[in-house]
Amino acid sequence: MQIDKISIIGGLGAMGQFFKSRLEQQGIGVEILENPLTRENIQDTIPGSDVVLLATPTHACEEVLQKIAEYLDSSTILTDICSVKMRPLKLMLQMHSGPVVGTHPLFGPNPENEEILKTAIVPGRDESANNSVFYLMETIGLTPFSTTAEEHDRSLAFIQGLNFVSTVSYLAAIPSESSIKEFLTPSFRRRLEASQKMLTQDWEMFENIFEANPYSQEAVRQLRSYLNLASAGELDLLRDKASWWWDEENKGGGM
Repeated sequence: MQIDKISIIGGLGAMGQFFKSRLEQQGIGVEILENPLTRENIQDTIPGSDVVLLATPTHACEEVLQKIAEYLDSSTILTDICSVKMRPLKLMLQMHSGPVVGTHPLFGPNPENEEILKTAIVPGRDESANNSVFYLMETIGLTPFSTTAEEHDRSLAFIQGLNFVSTVSYLAAIPSESSIKEFLTPSFRRRLEASQKMLTQDWEMFENIFEANPYSQEAVRQLRSYLNLASAGELDLLRDKASWWWDEENKGGGM
C-alpha cells in the first residue's frame, strides 16, 4: 500500500514529534491533531488519511477513538504507539472496521545515534496493512519485529512495569533519615540519578502504564516470591536464576 498521508493524533507530544520528523524526512505528508479534538478539526484532518497514528497515552485511547471513529475511511490503517497493546488493540478493532495494526517503539523520543530503535509490531486486522506498517517503520530507520499483544504485555510487565514498581518500592524502603546520605556510594548515586526522572517528571505516565497492563500484578507477585527467597538467605539460588541473562555470553566465551 502506498502511504502518502499520515495523521498523528497527539502529534505535538515528544513521540509524536519524533515520528513527524522521521516521516517528513521520507517525503510523507503529516497532519497533526491535538487537543481539543473538535468535530471541525477532525473532519479537516482524518478523512483521506492513509494511516492514522495514535500517539496518545494508553488511558486516553478510548476517548480519542470515540471521537474519530466515524471519520475513518474504510481503507485507512489505524495504528498506535501505546506502551500496552492488548486493550488499545481491542479498542481499535472494535471501533474501526478497516485495517488495524498495533505498534510500540521500545525507546524514547531522543534516542542515541547508535541505538537500535526496536519497535514491536502487533497484527490486528489485514495482513497487507501489517506489512505496510512494518515496511514504513523500516523506511524511517526503525527496527521492527513481530509479536502478539499478549506476549508484548507479559514481557513489558517485567521489563518496564516491574522496573518502575521495584524502583519506587526500593527507594521508599530506605529510611528517610538525612544521615543516610552520608553513606551513598557511586553506584547508588547512579541508580538514584537514573530513577529521578521516572519518579518525578514521568510518574503519571509510568503509573498509567503499570495499571493498564493486565500482567503487572503477576510480575509483582513473582518478584515478591524471589524477595522471600532473599529474606530466607537463598542468595546463591537467586544468583543462579539471574545468571540466565549472560548464558549466551558465557557459552560464547567458552568456545
